[in-house]
Amino acid sequence: MVNELHLIAHNIRSCENVGALFRLADSLGITRLWLSGYTPAPPDLRIHKTALGAEAWVPFSQITDIQDVFELLSQEGVPVYALELTSEAVDIRHASLPARAALLLGTETTGIPPSLIERCAGTVFIPQRGKKESLNVAMAAAIASWELLR
Repeated sequence: MVNELHLIAHNIRSCENVGALFRLADSLGITRLWLSGYTPAPPDLRIHKTALGAEAWVPFSQITDIQDVFELLSQEGVPVYALELTSEAVDIRHASLPARAALLLGTETTGIPPSLIERCAGTVFIPQRGKKESLNVAMAAAIASWELLR
């Protein structure tokens, strides 16, 4: 069971999604929210509107270069797992992640690029029944985080 979970929001363009990730991080006790690439960060009124103030106390770091995030987490002994639907991905209900882990979230439209998936310790996916096989990034993060921390 994961008991220390980090979320990496890479190239998330929607402030509302970022605000929802802050609310999620507060609700589930996420260790740190990493905002990388062009992901917006507080202070921002649109983030605040959705986060309802959680951005004031949830630990977060804004680091533009995703490679620096991988390096910092590696130095802390925290492996990164991609949340993405790939042929090698493991159903999150059956995934065996270590006690300390980070979950990489991709863009709202194209997901996580293969070059970043290759940097990850593994890939997990959320099984779905619909035709779209896609969830809003904040919703996917909530489902995956809850499953990994339960």
